[in-house]
Amino acid sequence: MSTRSRIGILNPDGSTRTIYCHSDGYPEHQLPILTQHYSSIEKVEELLNLGDISSLGERIAPNLEEEHTFKDRVKGVTVAYHRDRGEPMTAALRHENIHALKKSDWSIDWFYLFDAKKGEWLPPVSG
Repeated sequence: MSTRSRIGILNPDGSTRTIYCHSDGYPEHQLPILTQHYSSIEKVEELLNLGDISSLGERIAPNLEEEHTFKDRVKGVTVAYHRDRGEPMTAALRHENIHALKKSDWSIDWFYLFDAKKGEWLPPVSG
């Protein structure tokens, strides 16, 4: 069974925008990757622009010379359903606030939000 998570941004108005991540959503795995490799609003936005992902990696995309697909993955590269598997694009979901986000999907184990005001990741919230 996978540890599902949602990754996104807490906007200054209190609303959120998040994408779904299917695998390895537990804090010991995801939080170090997020804090070390996605530590700016620009990097988080780039991640959200992928849409839903299968797994989070240290890099958003492979290098030009690397072949990266859903079946043949490059170690350390995020695996996105749309880009790497050819599935329809799933844009980041917007919720009015954190409470509405948590209430919207009971199958999520962890929520990770980058605070746009503070410019840092909030502590993970369990689902």
